[in-house]
Formats: sequence, structure tokens, C-alpha cells
Amino acid sequence: MKCLVTGGCGFIGSNLVDRLIEDGHQVVVIDDESSDAHDKFYYNESAEYWDFDISDLKRIEPLFKGVDWVFHMAAECRIQNTIENPMLAVRTNVMGTCNVLQACRTHGIKRMVYSSTSSAYGLANEAPHYEHMTPDLINPYAATKIAGEDLCGVYHKMYDLDLVILRYFNVYGDRQPKKGAYAPVIGIFSRQMNESKPITIVGNGKQERDYVFVGDVVNANILAAVTDNENAIGEIINVGTGVSYSVNEIASMIGAESIEHVHARPGEAKKTQAVNYKAASLLGWYPTTDLKDWLSHNF
Repeated sequence: MKCLVTGGCGFIGSNLVDRLIEDGHQVVVIDDESSDAHDKFYYNESAEYWDFDISDLKRIEPLFKGVDWVFHMAAECRIQNTIENPMLAVRTNVMGTCNVLQACRTHGIKRMVYSSTSSAYGLANEAPHYEHMTPDLINPYAATKIAGEDLCGVYHKMYDLDLVILRYFNVYGDRQPKKGAYAPVIGIFSRQMNESKPITIVGNGKQERDYVFVGDVVNANILAAVTDNENAIGEIINVGTGVSYSVNEIASMIGAESIEHVHARPGEAKKTQAVNYKAASLLGWYPTTDLKDWLSHNF
């Protein structure tokens, strides 16, 4: 298959690109490398790369010609950054997603997989989280990503675009962002431990997250692309383990001895926990990597 990956130089996207190449597919990547989350971006010598902004339809649209599968991962994805600059979040996550959908429609793409977020559940929805829950959008990141889901729904229903929406919970693993104060917690802890600095815990550390391994997220994308289960098409599907850990528990798992607490941040949920029944029943997806085991081998 010929595949196109937006955001394919970043954390999840680059892992997906490597897997697609390994599986024998042809891969085109669109990534303007505007993210400030990474110390470096990642490339596969067998893929084709284009340094374009997804909010520029005229530039990206021709790249969709002849493509079979599109994996849309490009986004403004740091919650605090979107709070500081909501306009950029709207341009990238809403207009950019609409551009990707329109390009898919124009060129008759066989399947699109949209990367969404568990931030949809916010504070009003108590864990565990089911896909049918009404979104509680407590920050611009969540609002713009769920707007992307809604656009996907319109393009599926009105234009018969074949797609699957995946809501990721907290992704960790190889190439995870470590840069800056707003990087994911496991990435921050890794950087701080490597630099022999105290680890910083936001608030009281009791906030809980469902941590899912990047390789399992890649598997979910592949399964969403290849599935012939008609019941999966147009669906929103959680990608999480169903198990949550607090930040304090993560600190204990990695053996952190020096800890500093920093002020709690606005716009962040207290607990996330996936109900992953739909992923199992519709895609045959199950998480395979245990967080405790991974941490024991990487810290």
C-alpha cells in the first residue's frame, strides 16, 4: 500500500513510519517540524518527506494522489501550549484536519485513521471512560481535537469517506518527548533522572493516567487501516490499557529519591482510564506492553 503520514517525524508518527516501511509499504510523510516537543526529529531513509504545513491545502493536496491509507497525526498537542495560543491550535487541529479530510476526499483515499485524544473526557466524565460519553472540553487542545473528530464524522456520513477515529490515552515509549516543562510525565522523569536532577511532580501527584505503549498505539493504527469490519468504520475507539497509575506511583516505580512539587496546572484532568472493549471487539486490538515492565528496563 501507499501510505501518507502527517506528523511522521514526531514521537508516534515516526514509530508508525518505521513499522509501515518494515511491513513493506511505501510511505510519504508531511511534517513541518514546527513542534517544540522534540530535541530531534526522526526519519526513515526509505520514506519520502515533505516539509509542509497541513493548514496549507494547496501544498499538501497533490501529495495524496495515489495514496491508499492516510494516518493523520500532525497536531498542536501540548495542552499548556494550546492554552497560551488557542488560535494556532485551531488553525492546525481544525483547519489542518479539514484540509487532510478534503484531500482524502478529492483523491478517493481507501482509509483514513485520525489520531484523537482521551482529553475529550475532561473532568465531568468519571473514569473509566467509554467512547459514548459526552465530551467535556476543558482546554483548547481538547476542543480542537474533538472538532477534528466531528469533521471526520461529517466527511464519513456526507462524503462516504472511509475512516476510523482512535482516541489515545497517555502514550509513552521510544522517542517520547522529553523537552520542556510540558513534556509527558515519563519523558520529563527520564530527562531529569538522566541529568541527576530532582523529578518534578505537578500538584500533589495523585492525578492518574492510563499509560499506553507507543508500539501498541502503532498496532492500533495498522489494525484500523486493514480492518474489513464494517462496524469499525466511522467509529471512535479508545486506545488505552484500562489500567491507571498516579504520578506518585510512577515516581515510586522508577525509584525516584529526590522529588520537588510544582503548582498544579489549569485545564488538566484528574484521572483517565480507558474502556477498551471496542478496540478489542472491532479491531482485535489488545495492549501487549506492561508499564511496570517497560519502566524496569528503561530507568
